Amino acid sequence: MSSLGARRISAVFGFLAVALGAFGAHGLKAVLAEHGTTAIWQTAVLYHLVHAVVAWAVAAREPLRRLPWWSFVAGITIFSGTLYVLAVTGIRWLGAITPLGGVALLVGWAALAAEKRAAQ
Repeated sequence: MSSLGARRISAVFGFLAVALGAFGAHGLKAVLAEHGTTAIWQTAVLYHLVHAVVAWAVAAREPLRRLPWWSFVAGITIFSGTLYVLAVTGIRWLGAITPLGGVALLVGWAALAAEKRAAQ
């Protein structure tokens, strides 16, 4: 994958974070209140948006740092994705999968911290 493709995918992730945040605050307000999962949705959106921005920043550097970028993409998908589904459905066992996404996010940050050369 090229840096341009990674930036585009990261931008889509950012777009989706904002859209899902608004949808949760307005379109799903009653459902989230019924399940008592508004805070879970908000956590999913926060981590989603923050890591979409970081993924974009990683993709903006040449050459593309594949490990951190893919780790952030996987982490957003698994961590926030399971929390979104849990919040809407109330299926609590999804919470057992969520930490795998958290580990992917941590791998992304660790990969950035372990880089041997400075950003250009």
